[in-house]
Amino acid sequence: MPTRVSRSSRNWALMLAPSERASPRLWAARVAGEEGIVAARQQAREVAKDLGFGLVDQSRIATAVSELTRNVVRYATGGQGDVLIRELEPSEKGIGIEVIVRDDGPGIANVEQALREGFSSGTGLGMGLPGTRRLMDEMAIDSAPGRGTTVSIRKWRR
Repeated sequence: MPTRVSRSSRNWALMLAPSERASPRLWAARVAGEEGIVAARQQAREVAKDLGFGLVDQSRIATAVSELTRNVVRYATGGQGDVLIRELEPSEKGIGIEVIVRDDGPGIANVEQALREGFSSGTGLGMGLPGTRRLMDEMAIDSAPGRGTTVSIRKWRR
């Protein structure tokens, strides 16, 4: 499996807990423009397929990654951010995939509001974050004005 690592994503790898640092599948890249969205989406689908996720869940994961990376391109400073896709250590929940999308953009002033159907801070339909939450099993958002945004999503194989 190809691995592309940007300078900032190497820092992410160092931030992982010691027991998770040796994850057998890890992919990280800088997202900038449509090419970055497509590459992240394709890689997420490929990792999900390798982990044994069915076609429907592969599509859900790819769509969620596409939504999050599109937000980076639309709203982040310079339209750039980082994406990390990794296999989770097996747990009582089973086999899982985690995707972390991070940017140094303006941040989200009110995360609760941003998660409401139809709310948009731009010209979009306001379906991206709420839709991503519906598609995935777990979602966490860390954001504040002037600090950027980090969104972590997880899906467990059923």
